[in-house]
Amino acid sequence: MTKGAAVRQRHRVAVLGATGAVGQTFVRLLANHPWFELAEVAASERSAGKAYGEAARWLGTEPLPACVAEMTVLPCDPGRVTADIVFSALDSGAAQDAEPAFARAGKTVLTNAKNYRMPPDVPLVIAEVNPSHLDVLDAQRKNRGWTGAIVANGNCSAIVSTLPLAPIHQQFGINKVFVMTMQAISGAGYPGVPALDILGNVIPYIGDEEPKIESEIQKFLGTSNGSAISSATFPVSAHANRVPVENGHTVCLSIALEQKASADDVARAIADWRGAECLGELPSAPERPLVLTMVPDQPQPRRQVGTGGGMSIVVGRVRPDPILDVKLVAMGDNIMRGAAGASVLNAELMVHRGLIGGT
Repeated sequence: MTKGAAVRQRHRVAVLGATGAVGQTFVRLLANHPWFELAEVAASERSAGKAYGEAARWLGTEPLPACVAEMTVLPCDPGRVTADIVFSALDSGAAQDAEPAFARAGKTVLTNAKNYRMPPDVPLVIAEVNPSHLDVLDAQRKNRGWTGAIVANGNCSAIVSTLPLAPIHQQFGINKVFVMTMQAISGAGYPGVPALDILGNVIPYIGDEEPKIESEIQKFLGTSNGSAISSATFPVSAHANRVPVENGHTVCLSIALEQKASADDVARAIADWRGAECLGELPSAPERPLVLTMVPDQPQPRRQVGTGGGMSIVVGRVRPDPILDVKLVAMGDNIMRGAAGASVLNAELMVHRGLIGGT
């Protein structure tokens, strides 16, 4: 059976912020998706009313699908968008009011923005890591008086960091984490970082990035009682850096364990891990969410960013840490696994579990 074969109905979906870099990735992923029909695109008032092909400066190497190019861009208004599943690529300024408005109108909003990641009744989900956090959606609706919902995916570096941390925390427990990021310029959106600032340079500051990484790792690896999510209590210290790489975030992690384990034990846990539940029927799920490499100078963004269709995290250099217990390097596609692809996978998980639409 091919992926998605059990799902016979395609669910109508919309993309908010469809003209930006992440929005365009949504368009590319959804244009021929086996479970979802891209029915509507929406963006700012500046773009509303135009044909999508006119409003969007298409950034992809693949041609803009003709059926999408001819769509009329709608305003980000829940009274105009008819699809019940909405993927939001809005920036945080626009998302603050727009996303809850869509949830109040009965839409399920899968958001990339930072605004609603941390409240205890909003699931912040990596499909393989914490699908049980979706159980708080009933409480969210009750607490907020919504008939719809908001489900968040995390900061791109937090996702790349959390995936290899998940099997380590499950098997050995984590006491503390130090993370240092080397983040690609595509993470800044388009047009992103000025060339004269980034070429031949490293910028050791990304606004608001370090607190997001620290708090989101804790929430991803926290627990849910069905009504609220409690973040893990181990401390996380993050350093965030922008580097002259086009695509692919690299993170260096040093980890203190609750239960002592060798670097070989940790490497084996990473290599064997497949996630919290079987996601093999989900179209966007990679065969392996974590790919362990033993090559001493890997992972490298240029060579491995497309692993698993951009949805796998490549992990290498698992070795003892002389201050903590173990350290490693992880790298992942910040646009696919760290943004649009993560939202699409979360939506597939929700359909699979009967949380949105019918099957």
